[in-house]
Amino acid sequence: MWFTNLFTQPGVAQTIVMLSLTIVVGLILSKIKIKGISLGITWILFAGIALGALGIDTNAEMLHLMKEFGLILFVTGVGLQVGPGFFRSFRKGGLAMNVMALVNVALGVGITVLIAVLANQELTDMAGVYTGAITNTPGLSAAQQAVGDLGIEGVSDRLAAGYAVAYPLAVVGMIVCCLIIRPKNLANEPSTLDGDTAISNKNVKKGGIKLIPIFVIIVLGIILGSIPIPVGLDAPLKLGLAGGPLVVALVAGWLGVRKGWFGTDFTDGHGVHMLREVGIALFLACVGLGAGSSFVATVQVHYMWVVYGVIITMLPPLTVTIFGRKVLKMNYYTLMGFIGGSHTDPPTLAFANTIAPEGCKLPNMGYATVYPLTMFLRILTAQLLVLFSL
Repeated sequence: MWFTNLFTQPGVAQTIVMLSLTIVVGLILSKIKIKGISLGITWILFAGIALGALGIDTNAEMLHLMKEFGLILFVTGVGLQVGPGFFRSFRKGGLAMNVMALVNVALGVGITVLIAVLANQELTDMAGVYTGAITNTPGLSAAQQAVGDLGIEGVSDRLAAGYAVAYPLAVVGMIVCCLIIRPKNLANEPSTLDGDTAISNKNVKKGGIKLIPIFVIIVLGIILGSIPIPVGLDAPLKLGLAGGPLVVALVAGWLGVRKGWFGTDFTDGHGVHMLREVGIALFLACVGLGAGSSFVATVQVHYMWVVYGVIITMLPPLTVTIFGRKVLKMNYYTLMGFIGGSHTDPPTLAFANTIAPEGCKLPNMGYATVYPLTMFLRILTAQLLVLFSL
C-alpha cells in the first residue's frame, strides 16, 4: 500500500520521484543522435510532457517552487561563469548584439500583431501565444497581473492557454534556428574571443566556504529582481527571479575575480558547472510535467496557435542572426547564445553548450549579454499587447 501511494498521491515524495524519473528518462534520451546532432538536455522537457500527458499527478505548488529554484540556480551559474569576462566581451560586440536583440523583440511583436489582424485572432490570445513562443514566463505573469489589476476575468486563462500551446515547440524552434545557421565546418570556428587570455588567480584569498557567495548572490538577486520599476503602465516592471540573480551573478563573477575574493577556479569550476546543469534539469522537468496534463487537449482545440507560435519563434531570430552572421561576421557560438538570450530560453543555451567545444564560454557570453535588456523588453511588450487589446 505504501509503495502504491508513493506513485499515486500528489505529495512531496511523489513529486520528487516524478521529477527524478523525468530527468533520468530525458538524460537517457539525450544520448540519441541523428546525423551527429542531439537535442541534448532538452529531452527532459519532452519526457516531462509525455509523463504529464499520461496523467501523472504532481503537487502544483511544489512543482512551481522547484521550477523557479531551478531557473535561479541555472542563471546564477551562467552569470558566475561569464562574469569575469563579461564586460570585456560587451565591449567586443555587446552593443551590436543588444541592438540586434531590440530588433528581434520588435519583429516578434510586429509579427504577433500581424497574425492577429490577418488570421482574425483575438490579440489577447496572440499575446499568450507570444509569451509562449518567446518562452518568457515572467512576461506571461506580468500580462496576467496587468489584467488582474484591471479586474478583467477570463483573460488570464486565455493567456495561459496560448502560452502552454506555444512553449514546447518554441524550444525546438530555437534549436532548429541554431542548426539552420550552423556553418558547414565547425572546426574553423573560433571558440574564444580575439585576444582572450586567462584571468590570473594570484592573490586569491584562500579558505572559506564557497557555497556562501553563491547563496548571497541568490538572495541579493531575488531582492534586485523584486524591485518594481514604474513605467507608466497599470503594473510596474521587474527583472524577476531570473533577471535579478543573473545580473548580480555577472557583477559578482567580474568583481570577485578582479578583487581577488575568489578565482576562476570557483567561477568556472566543477561546482558552478554542476549548479548550472542541476538547475536547468529541474527547470525543464517542471515545465514539462506542468504543461503535459493539458497540452494534448489544448492543441486539439487551438492547433493553429502552434503554427502561429512557431512563426513568432523562428522568423525574428533567423532574420537577425543571418544578418549577424553574413554582414557582421559574428561568431556562431556567440550567436547560439544570442538566440537563447534574446528569447530568455535556457534550453537553447544548454543545447549550445553541447555543440560548443569544451571550455568555450562564447554561448554563455552571448546569452548573458542580451538577457537583461531582453527580459525587460519582453515583460514590457507582453503587457502592452494585452493592454492594447482590451
